[in-house]
Amino acid sequence: MYNAEPHSAIRDARVTAVIERLQATRRAPVRGNPMQSGSRDPHDYAEQGFSIHPEQGELIYLLCRGLRAQRVAEFATSVGMSTLYFAAAMRDNGGGTVIGSEIVPAKVAAAKRNLAEAGLADYADIREGDARKTLRDLGGLVDFILIDGWPGDKGPTLARQVIEIVAPQLRVGGYVMNDNAEADFLEFVRDPDNGFVSITLPLKGGTELCLKVA
Repeated sequence: MYNAEPHSAIRDARVTAVIERLQATRRAPVRGNPMQSGSRDPHDYAEQGFSIHPEQGELIYLLCRGLRAQRVAEFATSVGMSTLYFAAAMRDNGGGTVIGSEIVPAKVAAAKRNLAEAGLADYADIREGDARKTLRDLGGLVDFILIDGWPGDKGPTLARQVIEIVAPQLRVGGYVMNDNAEADFLEFVRDPDNGFVSITLPLKGGTELCLKVA
C-alpha cells in the first residue's frame, strides 16, 4: 500500500531538521514572481529562497549516493536547500565537496548558516558571484550538476549559458538536473551532438534529468 507520509533517505536528524525548517518557511516573494511580472534583479529577493523542493532533493541525494559522487556543483545555491542534500551525500559517501554559486551576498551568508546548523559546513564551497565566472573552473571533473538558474530578460538564458560552461567539466556517466525547463537549455541537452540523453520527471511541474553519455 502506498504510504503518503513523507520519508527522507537522509538519516541525520540535524540535516532533516534544517530542511524541514526551510520548507516550512518557504513563502511567495512580496515583489512577485521573477518568472512572471516581478523584478528580474536577484538582489531584490535577498530574503527569499527560490529553492528546489524536497522530492527533488531526495532524488539528488540518492543519485549522488549511487554514483559514489565526491565532487558536485550547483547553480544557484540560494539559501542552501539543494546544498544540504548534496553535502549530506558527500559526507555519507565518505567525503567530498559541493561547489555552489550564488550572486546575492545575503543568501551566501544564509546558506553557510544553514550548512553549519546541519553539521555540513566542511562539505561545501560556496562561491559568491556570477556563475558564469565562479563555475568556469571547477578544478576537475564533477559527478553531478544542478542548474536552477535565474530568469534573464532576453537572449540566451543563464541556464543555457551555464550548461555550456559546465558540460565539459562533467564526467561521462554524470548527471545534470535542471529545475526550470528553459527552452534553450532543453535544446542543448536534447541535441545528440552535445553528448546527453534526458527525460522530464513529474517533479515540481517538470524537472529535466540529463545523463552525460559521451
